[in-house]
Amino acid sequence: MFTGLVEELGCLEWLRRGEGEARLAVQAPAISPGVRIGDSIAVNGCCLTVTVAQDGLLVFDLLEETLKKTNLGALKPGSGVNLERSLAVGGRLGGHFVQGHVDTTIALCRTEKHGGDLRLDFELPAAFAGYLAYKGSVAINGVSLTVAEVGEDSFTVWIIPHTATATNLGALHDGEQANLECDMLAKYTARLLQVAGRTG
Repeated sequence: MFTGLVEELGCLEWLRRGEGEARLAVQAPAISPGVRIGDSIAVNGCCLTVTVAQDGLLVFDLLEETLKKTNLGALKPGSGVNLERSLAVGGRLGGHFVQGHVDTTIALCRTEKHGGDLRLDFELPAAFAGYLAYKGSVAINGVSLTVAEVGEDSFTVWIIPHTATATNLGALHDGEQANLECDMLAKYTARLLQVAGRTG
């Protein structure tokens, strides 16, 4: 479980794909000293297990499903990745509950600057439209954000200057893919209503 508050903007060292397997290595000098093999780290919002932790480098194995559902397979060496360690019991919950289970990737439609703040408009696939609500929570590339507007096929979030520089959201280009995780409560509510509709 995570909170959507990015701890470090790491740097992709390499991504290696072989026959039926893939591995990802990230330079994470700020958080790596306390990380152990087997720990869970959210990388661009995707929960991954550390398989190597050495000299500031964290290595993760990637499932084929992970490559299909996230933007991790499209990363290039030098790409910035949002990193967050799993929530410790008793830790502060400054964002919202984020599972690290990416639902899909979405394209950035438009970026608009207002003073130091950034307005980001993302596409909203129809299959996930019911999970987003005005002033509700959403995680994009693992960053906990508040939904500012919801349209028929797009939604809007705003980020402050700190978020733009402390995460990779400020460097996104129009058309670039980002990882989307809808609010866990919204997904459970939708499922309960679906089941109730079948049995009621």
